[in-house]
Amino acid sequence: MKPVFEKVPKRDWESFHCEIVRGPDYGTRWHFHPEFQITLAVRSSGHRVVGDNIAPLTDGDIVLIGANLPHVWHQDEGRGEVQAIIVRFDPQVLGADFFRLPELDSVRRLLERASRGLEVSGKTRAAVATHMKKLAEAEGFDRILELLSILHILATAKGEVRTLASAGYTPKLESADQGRMQRVCDFIHAHLMDEIDRAQLAKLAHLSEGAFSRFFSSRTGKTVPEYVNEVRIGRACRMLAEDAANITDIAMDCGYRNLANFNRRFRQVTGMTPSAYRARFRNAAGA
Repeated sequence: MKPVFEKVPKRDWESFHCEIVRGPDYGTRWHFHPEFQITLAVRSSGHRVVGDNIAPLTDGDIVLIGANLPHVWHQDEGRGEVQAIIVRFDPQVLGADFFRLPELDSVRRLLERASRGLEVSGKTRAAVATHMKKLAEAEGFDRILELLSILHILATAKGEVRTLASAGYTPKLESADQGRMQRVCDFIHAHLMDEIDRAQLAKLAHLSEGAFSRFFSSRTGKTVPEYVNEVRIGRACRMLAEDAANITDIAMDCGYRNLANFNRRFRQVTGMTPSAYRARFRNAAGA
């Protein structure tokens, strides 16, 4: 999917943008922008794509994205209303050399790491969520303080900020083919339970099968089967965490007709079996 450029709205009275999202979805497509972005998914159920990384979305998810890194948050249909806080800021918002100050060396290194996207976990996630909620309600000088507090917490976190996109990921940032690839992605997400044929997708994109495969891979860093499999496994992770359904039924609901194939694919993506994933999630949640 070739990402579309997004112009971030910014009001006259603010130096950076803070948006509160409430509704059936996030209202965006696969896109990029020069601003850094911090997203707190207060309530959400679906998956997110950051560069070539695909992962399930759960309540409390927090990600920091660097400049011009393609991304999209996708809410599964019928899974309730999205509640999220999204902050977008230009790293030069406080001056071109502000983050070069020696006292902010750790923050500067954080922003450099954000070029591949950073996922936040543990106590760091809880602390950042608190400040995100405060920032959403703050005015004037307090907004700047909250943003700096968030960056400081992330910059000094130990082992709870993980890189998302692969080191070799290089996105194609032209947006001329956005409509073409949006049709393809919409089709994939709507037919995850079905056999997804490359010829169907190529037809939607008005390309030959060979040209479509090259096109898709150059935009996502993945082949079509890899992309479909990771979206399916992301959905399975959410269902294993939230639903009481047995693993066979979950496999079927995510488009796998063979339980052994599902187990093999799940292990390839997550490094563990579905039953081990469910057990670890429940232990972590104190269930």
